[in-house]
Amino acid sequence: MSSRQISILIAALGGEGGGVLTDWLADAARHAGYRVQCTSIPGVAQRTGATTYYIELADAQSTNPLALTPMPGMVDLMIASELLESARAMQNGYVTPNRTTLITSSHRVFATSEKSAMEDGRFDRDRLRDAVLKMAQKAVLFDMDKLVQESKSGISSVMLGAVAASGVLKISREIYEDIIKASGIAVQANLKGFALGYELTNRIHISASPQDVEAIRPLLKKSQHVEQLLELVRAKFPQEAHFYIEQGVLRLVDYQNLNYAKQYIERLEPILLLDQKVGGVHQAYKLLCETARHLALRMSFEDLARVADLKSRKTRFERIRKDLDAKDHEPLVVTEYLKPGLEEFCGFMPAVIASPILDWAQRNEKLNAFNIGIYLKTSRLHGFFLLWLVAKMKYVRRSGHRFMLEQENIKKWLQLIDSSAQISYSFGLQVIECAGMIKGYSGTYRQGLQNFNRIIQEKIEPAITREEDASAELAVAIKAAMTHSGSKITPSAAEFKPIKFFRANKVTASDESVQNN
Repeated sequence: MSSRQISILIAALGGEGGGVLTDWLADAARHAGYRVQCTSIPGVAQRTGATTYYIELADAQSTNPLALTPMPGMVDLMIASELLESARAMQNGYVTPNRTTLITSSHRVFATSEKSAMEDGRFDRDRLRDAVLKMAQKAVLFDMDKLVQESKSGISSVMLGAVAASGVLKISREIYEDIIKASGIAVQANLKGFALGYELTNRIHISASPQDVEAIRPLLKKSQHVEQLLELVRAKFPQEAHFYIEQGVLRLVDYQNLNYAKQYIERLEPILLLDQKVGGVHQAYKLLCETARHLALRMSFEDLARVADLKSRKTRFERIRKDLDAKDHEPLVVTEYLKPGLEEFCGFMPAVIASPILDWAQRNEKLNAFNIGIYLKTSRLHGFFLLWLVAKMKYVRRSGHRFMLEQENIKKWLQLIDSSAQISYSFGLQVIECAGMIKGYSGTYRQGLQNFNRIIQEKIEPAITREEDASAELAVAIKAAMTHSGSKITPSAAEFKPIKFFRANKVTASDESVQNN
């Protein structure tokens, strides 16, 4: 048993059982003869921070007081349920090369700032992993989420298994298992998760280069026709682009159908020829890869049918039940909040009907005036059935105004890629990157599309006409547009708005007296 205090800091997201893990560790330590003190600091909702739990241990004979909070540079064991949370701990000084053993999962749960960024706001995963290996004295790094799915347990039991196998605490495996059994919480599943975490940690060499266990999960179950389409991709396109195009095909089959994915491949064939013509073979076909990535996203734009489809899937309800740790026999009520507007409804109408309505709304500043807030209980039959019906609107999507408009914009974008890439390879890549501004829906989508169109009109088209390489100037404009999603890229000329006249109210005698006073 250690002659000094042992400090343990745990960072877990909401619903991941950080409190359960803390109780398990504290109970196991008491059974092993330690004095134990635990505290917790609640985090913030919506993935802006984790709940942290602090445990301090000392041997039973020690009379030293136990601290309530961790001290930077004084943490012996840091446990994080997600990779970015381990980075937060390192930033705060809780992970040090001379003292700390870091146990963390390599999977990611994206933070709010990552998901809301106009550009690719994700933190660099490789840099996070490198930091884990450099900053910790010892590191245990593997995909805990994968083991959770295999064992149907909570991630807390997998983390407990990793702690037990790490050897930081001199507590036998049997004590940990007895504590899990005594807790009465999903005992069999948690024992399995504990065993998987324990065995995998034993197989990992705890050093500066631990094994990182990863798994690429398919986006959907591949049918024979989908597999044939993927074989066509592998035969037609260079190996460097296979991953991007295959993922695009799977995404578009899921979004619409097989024919839509075939159209995606047809649109990429001229880009392959262009890339070969302008020297892409020496650039690892980056032009083709980036076009494939952005084109798949542009062709799977967000609309009512897409949102309804994602929200009505069986896997989503299973994930919600799992996140809440709700048993199969326990009732679960899921209430969705939807706020569709005029643009969303008009998107499925024919263009001859939708265009006049949207033009009138834009002239009169009414685009946001008809947004309707809807609370829909999708865990009930009537609510789920309504959402299911909206999801089936994807079969009429191709005849709608929004679909036609998106296809025209995509066609123009691909033509600009062709013209700019023939001027310079870097210019073509920057034109491709412009598509990253178009994302989301409603106001976010409108602002991104407005910036996109202004960059085309003010920078790309003039440069192509003059046959000049505008890649450097374009990169600055794209960064400016994506850095502040709510602001425009350059000051615009005065915007003219219609003058509105209102009938004046009649002034009564009492009104006059008030005004005079």
